[in-house]
Amino acid sequence: MQKIKVLVVATSVMMRKQISNLITEDSIIEVIGAARNASEAVSMVQELRPDVVTIDIEVPELNSLVALSSIMSQRPTPILILSSGTKDGIVATITGLQNGAVDFISRPTQLYGLDLSHIKDELIFKIKHAAQIPLRTLILNNITVSKVITGQQAEDNSKTECIEEFDQIIAIGCGVGGPKALEIVISSLPANFPYPLLIVQHMPPKYTKVLAERLKRFSSVQVVEAKNDQLVLGGTAYIAPGNCHMTVVQQGQEYRIKLHRKAPVNGHRPSVDVLFDSISGLKSLKQHLILMTGRGNDGSRGMLNAKQAGAQSTLVESQETSIINEMAEAAMALGCVDDEVPSHLLASKVMEVTGELANKFDK
Repeated sequence: MQKIKVLVVATSVMMRKQISNLITEDSIIEVIGAARNASEAVSMVQELRPDVVTIDIEVPELNSLVALSSIMSQRPTPILILSSGTKDGIVATITGLQNGAVDFISRPTQLYGLDLSHIKDELIFKIKHAAQIPLRTLILNNITVSKVITGQQAEDNSKTECIEEFDQIIAIGCGVGGPKALEIVISSLPANFPYPLLIVQHMPPKYTKVLAERLKRFSSVQVVEAKNDQLVLGGTAYIAPGNCHMTVVQQGQEYRIKLHRKAPVNGHRPSVDVLFDSISGLKSLKQHLILMTGRGNDGSRGMLNAKQAGAQSTLVESQETSIINEMAEAAMALGCVDDEVPSHLLASKVMEVTGELANKFDK
């Protein structure tokens, strides 16, 4: 069997050594080089042509993000981020994911030492999966690469006004590859989009808050991390907090978000199935369910139940743009999918199924 060639990027000598030693314990992985900074990483990718690159994000050292963007623009390669889990590290990780990295692994901060042995299995697993991502998928996902936007610039963006009355709702589920896919979809919705979007992204606590803040900067609709008992308004996207299931309930003429920490479903909390099940119970609303890139089968059962209960539309991201297509495939296997759509066309499809595309041309 052909070995997976990995380039390790980290500013710390100890970090480069530990990562290299850990991943080469698997006989199918070969470390072909180790870079200590952005310029070395970019040149070594061109010279060595690795199958996967691991980048340790150390903030405020932003050269890692420079390397990531340069690699994706010059020679697209699956990149895994090792994130310290600090506030700055989380921001850098989300930025990296939106600039082309395919996945991340949270590692201990140096405060707790540099023993990475407990992440070995996850790291090896994700390297093997990253190596299988087609080049075409990487290219399609990085035709438009995110740019860091300052807070002042974010304030200048035109935003949708919150709308209290609506008759349709959109629910979205995604996992690996989701931050970039969500950016592509949410940022493409117009400033007058009138319906709420409820989103489950498989991600730990703290990361979802930063994801919501980043998406808000790129989008014309409002984007927030959801809070318990929050009023659902049209023109707003609500991201489920990490480690919390998110549901929507009707109270009189209002719809409110309810968060809880019951047992994980399909190995996830938040779970897409939990969200989809609650959405399918909102009989007075037209429901549109979307499954995007992600690992496993979370959301497929909920989509089937919603379809059988009369959901208006059920969509999945097509394989050509999905970093991992397992969630969509699981739903398709159940026969509950109306259409497959690449990520860059999903916003237009949402406009179509909600009738907003026709309304736009009528105006």
